[in-house]
Amino acid sequence: MLSSEMTREIIGAAIEVHKHWGPGLYEEIYERSLMHELRLRDVPFETQVRLPLIYKNERVGDDLRLDLVVNEEVVVELKAVKALEPVHDAQLLTYMRLTNCRTGLLVNFNVPVLKEGIKRMVL
Repeated sequence: MLSSEMTREIIGAAIEVHKHWGPGLYEEIYERSLMHELRLRDVPFETQVRLPLIYKNERVGDDLRLDLVVNEEVVVELKAVKALEPVHDAQLLTYMRLTNCRTGLLVNFNVPVLKEGIKRMVL
């Protein structure tokens, strides 16, 4: 599946979750619900992917934890915040660079209409 098709599938799943719950819940609820929706759609993913922080061959901090990596090609960072900030963009771009995934989705569920809370990024 092409990454554009994959992102459409992920966005469709996220919209389904948002239709059910609406805004206002904790990020963890949206994450678990999205995982269930992706399973129902037979979309392969990993959750809470650990990414060690290594600087010049030395571990320098706790592992990063990525919300979802879908089909080993799309990093999905989930939020339930008032508004997306530039730091969220930077976070997703860093995760994409560190995983060699060229495509990423930033999804903020705390919006009235989910399309207002979705940002697709490509390296």
